[in-house]
Amino acid sequence: MNMPVEVKQTLTDLLQIQRDAFQANPAPSYAERVSQLQSLKQGLIKHQHNLTQALRQDYGHRSIDDSMISDIMPCINNINYSLKHLKKWMKPSRRHTGLLLAPAQISVQYQPVGVVGIIVPWNFPVMLAIGPLITAIAAGNRAMLKLSEFTPSTNKALIAMLAEVFEQQTVAVVEGEADVAAAFSALPFDHLLFTGSTTVGKHVMRAAADNLTPVTLELGGKSPVIIADDIDLETAVERLIYGKCLNAGQICVAPDYVLLPKGKTAGFIAAYKAKFNKMYGQVADNDDYGAIINQRQFDRIHAVLQDAKDKGAHIEPASEEQKTSSYRKLPTQLISGVNDDMLVMQEEIFGPLLPIVEYDTLEQAISYVNQRPRPLALYIMSFNDATQQQILAQTHSGGVCINDAVFHVAADDAPFGGIGPSGMGHYHGKEGFLTMSHAKTILRRGKLNTGKIVHPPYGNSLQQMLMKFFVR
Repeated sequence: MNMPVEVKQTLTDLLQIQRDAFQANPAPSYAERVSQLQSLKQGLIKHQHNLTQALRQDYGHRSIDDSMISDIMPCINNINYSLKHLKKWMKPSRRHTGLLLAPAQISVQYQPVGVVGIIVPWNFPVMLAIGPLITAIAAGNRAMLKLSEFTPSTNKALIAMLAEVFEQQTVAVVEGEADVAAAFSALPFDHLLFTGSTTVGKHVMRAAADNLTPVTLELGGKSPVIIADDIDLETAVERLIYGKCLNAGQICVAPDYVLLPKGKTAGFIAAYKAKFNKMYGQVADNDDYGAIINQRQFDRIHAVLQDAKDKGAHIEPASEEQKTSSYRKLPTQLISGVNDDMLVMQEEIFGPLLPIVEYDTLEQAISYVNQRPRPLALYIMSFNDATQQQILAQTHSGGVCINDAVFHVAADDAPFGGIGPSGMGHYHGKEGFLTMSHAKTILRRGKLNTGKIVHPPYGNSLQQMLMKFFVR
């Protein structure tokens, strides 16, 4: 689809407005940044009801408590953490000169990069808009947000909140379909952060490359759960089930499949069903269990499920209720007897399907993970230190939870990001501040100039002595 000229011009004009404002104030003070973050926090608190109701409307149904826990509360915690540490992050760091450069001083100054573009997905449209924005503001930048076309009610609530807090020259918001997103990613930002699928992430990175725009890609992939032989199944299920059921599994770090010791599938399914029914019971009229975002995604999930069934998998619903598509709600579907020919084992599920793969040895489970693209998250269910260390040492993933699931994303004092096809770059905490800052090295000399020692003409005795001293 061709982008209308006026839309392209609007995006370019918005970027220029922000770039001009940044040039007028390229180094916002600590006080300015604190003021902006505090205003954003008050905006979130004031508009929390509107935001959670809008999320509920966009999904057809979404638990208010889930939205508070996963969208609103993490943003407020992030702001509080940033406010506590921002002064320390902004302080230039002293570095060692070494004998070769002495006498001199070397420091690293952390400068705002300029205007940051943020492309927001539909699954957590508040947290994944405001979270990166907090980081951008803390680092002293301006920001433009492209909101998802699949969350119009939430977009409206976000726009209203942000308009109260920021002028357009500081934070600007863009809506539109895929063509607008493509034009947005092609803008010459100073940094671009994208959260979404690996497939779209490739297009975003390709567009950014034309401008040599640095990118942070928060993607996903198939995040495995390795259940070791030492842990009882009830405990393992208790630790992973919330991560699978939150937002009906529509999470980039949701447990995607389970690796289980051979012969334990029936026990795992029984334990999962028992725990699911204690947490939710029937899901159709349950206020605590979320819906699939739209009919397109609901149909996609059913197609993946049907493909597995047609190819010989056994499907066991976590709840035995009669399902109705009018609710777009689906309890976890436990899928055993899977193989690599099935779609459910080829692509990120992003929904309430949970394949189960049995293994003979822990080494076999580790090999299974390593033969596939590196995931955004990996979950280890074991209380054995040696088992934990073996898996940690022999696998790669964006992050890890041991005896838990998804909660590592809530750690403000630790980086979040993927590896390889599950993403690149980090944000959250100090690493986010560094991602959206330019670390500028400054060497400062006084009146004594030792650098002239290495000036031509070469070959004098002092230079030869220096060569012998340093090249050894």
